[in-house]
Amino acid sequence: MTNNFERVLGKGGFGTVYHGNLDDAQVAAKKVELLLRVHHRHLVGLVGYCDDGDNLALIYEYMEDGDLRENMLGKRGGHVLTWGKRMQIAVEAAQGLEYLHNGCRPPMVHRDVKTTNILLSEQSGAKLADFGLSRSFPIDGECHVSTVVAGTPGYLDPETNWLSEKSDVYSFGVVLLEIVTNQPVIDKTRERPHISEWVGFMLTKGDIKSIVDPKLMGEYDTNGAWKIVELALGCVNPSSNRRPTMAHVVMELNECVALENARRQGSEDMYTRGSVEFSHTSASEFSPGAR
Repeated sequence: MTNNFERVLGKGGFGTVYHGNLDDAQVAAKKVELLLRVHHRHLVGLVGYCDDGDNLALIYEYMEDGDLRENMLGKRGGHVLTWGKRMQIAVEAAQGLEYLHNGCRPPMVHRDVKTTNILLSEQSGAKLADFGLSRSFPIDGECHVSTVVAGTPGYLDPETNWLSEKSDVYSFGVVLLEIVTNQPVIDKTRERPHISEWVGFMLTKGDIKSIVDPKLMGEYDTNGAWKIVELALGCVNPSSNRRPTMAHVVMELNECVALENARRQGSEDMYTRGSVEFSHTSASEFSPGAR
């Protein structure tokens, strides 16, 4: 069709575009390679594609536990995701996104980061999915490309005229707020419909408990909760220049994981000490006295 890729028409988001002839019509053919070169342990792997007559399909690896949103809503067995698991899912999804921004050549912008595009394995390992809207962006001095608006309402960057990695950072900030609060992104019954505005409003009272998912029953590190909320609010800053990079987000989330691990270890130590003290008390107070 392209006469062995003879005539180059230009370069697009996913590859070079070639001139070709299909029956009696001239066509532009794009040789897509980028998706097949994207490999990271926290990105859903593309196994291959199927071309069967009129049926075209991309074949991805299977993720047993469905998406993060389903799990947050209790639709996957009804169990509540612990704070520790939420922190681990957040950092793993962030690592996948950071790889797209900094590990790919050319770099990529996902454009549709949301909780339904974070898939979980049986062990709640997280992988970022759905690269259907992804675009590569230049690395020779430019940091954005002009593009049509794409994505999901509620997660969209307010600065929609340009597409950049900071657009993904905004969407990921919304995801972090969902992970903490388990609230819908947009709820018109709230005094502040968008989750970022609602969280900001609620925090004027200075109480992190007012926004953390009540299903956690207080089982979380308070300092870690403040840290992740402050990080999330930085990610959803209306000005893209004031948002952190995904590399910074990964670093901060790793600290949140460490804080939660320390809290859990402290709780286990207290439980162990309590058990020892109880056994000593039992021996002294409840053993038969001398007669």
